[in-house]
Amino acid sequence: MRYIGIDLGTSAVKLILMDESGRIYKTVSKEYPISFPKPGWSEQNPEDWYDKVEEGIKELTTGGNPAEIAGISFGGQMHGLVILDDKDEVIRPAILWNDGRTTKECEFLNVTVGREKLSEYTANIAFAGFTAPKLLWLKENEPDNFAKINKIMLPKDYIAYRLTGVHCTDYSDASGMLLLDVRNKCWSKEMLEICKISEKQLPKLFESYESVGTVKEETAARLGLPKGVIVAAGAGDNAAAAIGTGTIGDGRCNISLGTSGTIFISSSKFGVDKNNALHSFAHADGAYHLMGCMLSAASCNKWWMDDIIGTKEYAAQQEAISDSMLGNNHTFFLPYLMGERSPHNNPDARGTFTGMTMDTTRADMTQAVLEGVAFAIRDSFEIARSLGINIERTRICGGGAKSPLWRKIIANVLNIEVDILSSEEGPAQGAAMLAMVACGEYDKISDAADVIVKVAGTVHPQKDIAKRYDERYSVFTGIYPALKEVFTKMR
Repeated sequence: MRYIGIDLGTSAVKLILMDESGRIYKTVSKEYPISFPKPGWSEQNPEDWYDKVEEGIKELTTGGNPAEIAGISFGGQMHGLVILDDKDEVIRPAILWNDGRTTKECEFLNVTVGREKLSEYTANIAFAGFTAPKLLWLKENEPDNFAKINKIMLPKDYIAYRLTGVHCTDYSDASGMLLLDVRNKCWSKEMLEICKISEKQLPKLFESYESVGTVKEETAARLGLPKGVIVAAGAGDNAAAAIGTGTIGDGRCNISLGTSGTIFISSSKFGVDKNNALHSFAHADGAYHLMGCMLSAASCNKWWMDDIIGTKEYAAQQEAISDSMLGNNHTFFLPYLMGERSPHNNPDARGTFTGMTMDTTRADMTQAVLEGVAFAIRDSFEIARSLGINIERTRICGGGAKSPLWRKIIANVLNIEVDILSSEEGPAQGAAMLAMVACGEYDKISDAADVIVKVAGTVHPQKDIAKRYDERYSVFTGIYPALKEVFTKMR
């Protein structure tokens, strides 16, 4: 049988058609717009997502044998606030994960309600991109829209609703709303009261690999799908990517270099970082994970290449960066173009180049961008290490992971082995695997991963380069604290 995995990203939706062995028959990508109505704001129209998903499914089913398609699932951008009225119509554009308008609301939650209480209720504290602060912002700034809310959803769940008619979400994605009691996997009554919403306004909770229903008959006919295609709940993009890389079980690690960047550590047990610098979320395999998330990762390199240098030849710009330059760069880049989440939790943080001199070259600055992202990932890595978590190797995925140079920088900045996968389709592959379990193709996620996920090679850290990066990292860690108050004044 064949399965459709849908990765609902920030700039585009990617769809893959895969069979139970991991063979990919077709891949489709469809872009949609993103709007920035004010500095630090980020919004999209959910209708655009669904339109492109329909277009993508139609392309996947053209020219093949759609009767073999058994299931569909999703990996989706997290935290986005999608609100529907009593007719299930979208009330306003979705407020996205990288939107920074909720500084006041986060301060109320973290200070007035208190971090300890939030952590008790949800295992996390308030970050600007989370869903609950957006609800508080909406209540204060758009009370008419707040009053119309019949259902509160996350981006991928809106697609699932349009396909099945079921208002649903999964535990991994719901973990990032600041409305879920992560330990007990239920909605937090305390948070619902704080946000002045009711449980009936929230979707039904599922494990990521559970069926939420089937594609509606009229929708299936329009999309070229057979009757009875099962739809699995899916997962937040990082949890779905972790499934797709086989980051399952206790103490495994995955680094994602997508629009955002994450370090994802799977765990068989629930746990919380005492300072809440790392997120404590449910995992798509039915267990838990810790995650450090930076808001701008590969998007930093895209900004630098596309908007500043003015080129699409990314690899060509990296050719001048030799091994002897690694760990010897005196130019530093703070990758906080959209503010920052882990570990600083500061929407006012901004990107900077520091340490430039008259002999600084374009290559130095290109290298600094790649290194700045790697150093920021190490910030979260060091927190995990302080918790006694010993990470000796990681898998890597995302658009940035296609760069051999960036993989080498990551391996040496973290001083760990970095495994490269033979097939790296990120959240879309993880989503297809979730659909397989929902359809009974595999009994559990680990069984699917054992068959489908293969390591093609490993990047090994080099002792001399890793040592140089240790010294550079000690400089990097001093830049943000020195500029923190300056960022506040720039608000």
